[in-house]
Amino acid sequence: MTGAAGAIGAAEFSPFPQIADYGFLSDGEVTSLIAPSGSVEWLCLPRMDGPSVFGSLLDRDAGSFKLGPADVDVPADRRYLPGTMVLETTWSCGEGWVIVHDCLVMGPWRHENPQRGSLRRPPADYEADNMLLRTVSCTNGSVQVVMDCDPVFDYGRRRARWNHTERGFYQVSITPEEPAEPEEPEEPAGEESAARTLTLSSDIRIGVEGGSARARTLLREGDSRFCVLSWGRQPPPESYEEAQRRLLWTVHHWRHWLARGNLPNHRWRTYLARSALTLKGLAYAPTGAIAAAATTSLPEVQGGKRNFDYRYSWIRDSTFALWGLYTLGFEWEASDFFAFMTDLVERDRDDLQIVYRIDGTRDLAEREVEQLRGYQGARPVRVGNAAYSQRQNDVWGAVLDALYLHTKSRDWLDERVWQMARHQVEQALAHWREPDQGMWEVRGEPRQFTSSKLMCWVAADRGARLARIRDELDTAAQWQEAANEIHADICANAVDNRGVFCQHYETTALDASLLLMPLLRFLPPTDGRIKATVLAIADDLSQDGLLLRYLPEETDDGFTGAESTFTICSFWLVSALCEIGEFTRARDLCEKVLSYASPLMLYAEQIDPKSGRHLGNFPQAFTHLALINAVMHVIGHEQHAARARRGSDATIAPRQLPW
Repeated sequence: MTGAAGAIGAAEFSPFPQIADYGFLSDGEVTSLIAPSGSVEWLCLPRMDGPSVFGSLLDRDAGSFKLGPADVDVPADRRYLPGTMVLETTWSCGEGWVIVHDCLVMGPWRHENPQRGSLRRPPADYEADNMLLRTVSCTNGSVQVVMDCDPVFDYGRRRARWNHTERGFYQVSITPEEPAEPEEPEEPAGEESAARTLTLSSDIRIGVEGGSARARTLLREGDSRFCVLSWGRQPPPESYEEAQRRLLWTVHHWRHWLARGNLPNHRWRTYLARSALTLKGLAYAPTGAIAAAATTSLPEVQGGKRNFDYRYSWIRDSTFALWGLYTLGFEWEASDFFAFMTDLVERDRDDLQIVYRIDGTRDLAEREVEQLRGYQGARPVRVGNAAYSQRQNDVWGAVLDALYLHTKSRDWLDERVWQMARHQVEQALAHWREPDQGMWEVRGEPRQFTSSKLMCWVAADRGARLARIRDELDTAAQWQEAANEIHADICANAVDNRGVFCQHYETTALDASLLLMPLLRFLPPTDGRIKATVLAIADDLSQDGLLLRYLPEETDDGFTGAESTFTICSFWLVSALCEIGEFTRARDLCEKVLSYASPLMLYAEQIDPKSGRHLGNFPQAFTHLALINAVMHVIGHEQHAARARRGSDATIAPRQLPW
């Protein structure tokens, strides 16, 4: 393994799989990534932002858990069982074929008393069983199957200690070794240490070699085996038949959940379904938070230092999260995320952060994890995110837009939400003239970012609309006047001599965040400045048809060097092109970006436009939210055009953001 200075180049051999080749599993409390080789290479416990137990995603010595044929690392096929988060891997092994199924087990709700301190949302009919289940079946011939479980606790710091239980060779308990010197605990605040005791169970005899548990067996046609890693209160299965029942329960759970949605009958329906399942998988069930991604420190540039921890929940995602979930019919999840956000707004009314832990706690102090050498040698590896302490003036607009969107979905506004709205509008009006770090959380000097001014306008504009719903007309008039002042300020200071809105007041640089202007209804999409801005961004920030968020040489973001295209921005461009009437260009771009989906229809944060490689944390919630928005824009306009061709009522507007 090379260090940061000698990070593995694109043309050299790398033992790491490509980011897009990982499979993603979730049970609503933890997430996991599985490589094509059948190796679990990312699993954090006791929740998705906890310390890693399997971390070979970021260091090949930081723990993994492999199940598959003995001498083959490349499968014949991988897919999700349709409509589920259950991963199926098929192997051709010369003398036979085997199929492996992997899932984080879901089970029925079992608690009669509110003893789970972290649960804040209404209990469902199901919950996580706190176990990673793996089954293997031989369908033809004979195959030698191996299991190799090598956990390394606390981000690669502590090896495992193993003990066989009363089940003999068929079960072992796993605990972390004590550190050589006392160290600060790495668990998220408030989590139980009991989750650090794991149990590995199987119907294959398990042996212990050093820090690993290993097993091997010959399977013949019709034979099936299982292994399960568990860390909760539920007893693991003791037979393959019981393991299979739990797997089928998990399959049925995901399919029943997806069936609640309202997905359009369209050729892109499968992209919407996988995006919905991914968002559900990134949602932390006890609080309703949606994590930005399942991982930390996957590099935005190969071998670079733009490596951040995205296992937290950003307030600015709220509008797109609510719109996407409402649009696809998942109102329970939208309500849970809205409740998570309003809990924070009510608690931190004068000191609202842009990002929180998924349990709602505030401290995301950023540190570098020295013992991990990084994905393909890209360092540093970071835990925590310094953006939590930045000034980002878009937070008030994100809150007000979410409050307004939620209210429109219900046609009423209760007193609690109204008081939140009132206070956050006042915060925006008190601070909108101040510079900040902007939507992209740059680590350079604060600027008068146009996107931040835009969101402060959103705060005042949506606040005025809510005031009118409350019939508080004096307040509505006051806030509308303030919104008009911010609007005029943006139009006076952010437009260059081309008639294009620019990144901040002191520059002519472009910024893809301004594609949100037509989506947020800052100006009509027919306005010449909006059209000019969208087309300038499309032309000048494009690399091989995909979009950068800005030109790094024109933006002081605190880092040097280039970066890849942001997939969020490419999908935003699809939506913006639809808004300004460039429907053919929008549809073609949407097809292009959809073609870059991973083999399992997932997206990381960025795409290298030359190679098509996915870069950055994976899978990325905001990318999938932007996908839903873009696809629904294109579908809406296709349906609108189809009605016009049939001579039916073409005055019905295509499906758009509800503003």
